[in-house]
Amino acid sequence: MADKFMSMQNLKFTLNSRDSRFREGDILNGHTPKTLEMVLKAALDIGQKIMHPMFEEMDREPPELDKGRVKVHPGVRPMLGTLGKDGWISATFPEEWDGENMPASILHCINFIFASANYSAAVYAGLTMGAGKLLLTFGSPELQQRFLPEMLAGRWQGTMALTEPEAGTSLGDLATRASIVDVDKGIYKISGEKIFISAGDHDGVDNVVHLMLARIDGAKPGVKGISLFAVPKLRHGEGEKLVPNDVTVTQVFHKLGYRGAPITGLRLGEKDDCLGYLVGDPHRGLSYMFQMMNNARLEVGMGATAIATAAYHSALAYCRSRCQGRPVTAPKGADPVPIIRHADVRRMLMLQRAVTEGSLALILHCGMYEDILTKDSGEAAAKDCHLLLELLTPVAKTYPSEMGILSTSAAIQCFGGYGYCDDFPVEQHFRDMRIHPIHEGTTAIQAMDLLGRKLVMENGRALRLLKQEMEDAVARAKKAGETDLELARMADRLAEALQEVETTVMGLGQVAAEKGPDAFLADASLFLEMFGITVIAWQWLTMASAASEGLAAGNPKKKEKLFYQGKIHVARYFYAYELPKITGLAETLKKSGQMTMDIPDTCFTD
Repeated sequence: MADKFMSMQNLKFTLNSRDSRFREGDILNGHTPKTLEMVLKAALDIGQKIMHPMFEEMDREPPELDKGRVKVHPGVRPMLGTLGKDGWISATFPEEWDGENMPASILHCINFIFASANYSAAVYAGLTMGAGKLLLTFGSPELQQRFLPEMLAGRWQGTMALTEPEAGTSLGDLATRASIVDVDKGIYKISGEKIFISAGDHDGVDNVVHLMLARIDGAKPGVKGISLFAVPKLRHGEGEKLVPNDVTVTQVFHKLGYRGAPITGLRLGEKDDCLGYLVGDPHRGLSYMFQMMNNARLEVGMGATAIATAAYHSALAYCRSRCQGRPVTAPKGADPVPIIRHADVRRMLMLQRAVTEGSLALILHCGMYEDILTKDSGEAAAKDCHLLLELLTPVAKTYPSEMGILSTSAAIQCFGGYGYCDDFPVEQHFRDMRIHPIHEGTTAIQAMDLLGRKLVMENGRALRLLKQEMEDAVARAKKAGETDLELARMADRLAEALQEVETTVMGLGQVAAEKGPDAFLADASLFLEMFGITVIAWQWLTMASAASEGLAAGNPKKKEKLFYQGKIHVARYFYAYELPKITGLAETLKKSGQMTMDIPDTCFTD
């Protein structure tokens, strides 16, 4: 059953609850509800039959480095073969690459299904797809022909190789070097070291192609001197035979969770024989890589959402079947009741729904912006969607990642002691979740990006656009809630929250003017938390409006009616329990005095 790790009904509702630009426009490339149903069912079939059966095994038997090669679960190779043969890896590519130009919205749905079934398994194809798109966008036709056919077939792995031992988030400090071999052909010798490279080597494929950042000899220091290269583990030699490319796996990191996919260390050019192929123009590598990084940030948010969703469905099933305790008003000698009857258990389940379904809605909304961008929607509309996507990506990455930890923790709590043991899957979900606030830019990096760059883009135009989006949602809710005073009150509360955010932004602007940029960004993570809660409140108002419209649209079947009512109840929960948190955050941001900047180092002694 789908509810083993996710709800198809909820997925389709969330996709279709977007605003009129999505529901009425053809941004799904001709996909009808019928074809969409077929795609999602096919993805669910792969999740259930191929990915989920390996879920525990991939965790219990993690990858190992053996004689220079990383061994992974034997199911990885046939899985990637199926995903390649059936067109899942090439789905977003144009027809000339046997793709379907699949819209981002649908791709996010597919990623949600796969990651709900088995996050570790899902990342292999996702990484290859991202690396392949980078080559398609910026690589020469020769590079595309050299690498893409094998990558899209699932026979070669693609990676994103950025991090180095002394240059993690600070990419301007990277030390990997590129020396010219043939400038006309774009061939360079690569030397250096990379760490934390997801799927950086494994025996589930025949080759690995790293999309790697390096600095060409003589290039400027800092990020402006970084170039992008395709660096394969095996390169084409004489007669197109594959030969080793002097890429050595130094280690496989042993991880808390997300164990089914290897994270590797790599040494490049140890024998002075590692060749890399320049992608695009020299010194523009980081700007190119941001395409893959921004897509990856949305994928990280969706991965966190999917894991927390799977944990929620596991907890929900347990709470319905586990009988323990009685209501305090129950007569003496009454039988124990299912624990879902207890108020605090219901609160924990509500928290999980509020987090997971709100996160899913936000990422699919970002997918809508991505799809509008690819359509001939006019320069102004495309520019607005780009700004909104830039503004919301830090939230879409961070809110599911941070709140997903609390959500999966609540799932464990629902199980009691059993949840802490590996008898049930929620302890693995909790471990798998923890990487997400770190992946693709930590929470602090996302916060500083939001506050220091995204909010001030074009003199704050992105925030003004988001304000208009929220005001449109408020108007829709008030129209849908003409007979529902609670929905109207939620609409008013969102308007108040937006005003609170704007006031906080102006206050932080004053801090910047008086104390400088360091003070301005000191509490950026708190602002991101506040901003994220407000954004998710917007998504819940949108879904509550769609549910109210569904209830008023005739005589829905009993199952649909219960579903719509459930959505409205969760929205009410979010506005009663989660949205009020922004008031405390606003107070801290207003009065903290950026005290963490002034705490002396001596305060951190043992």
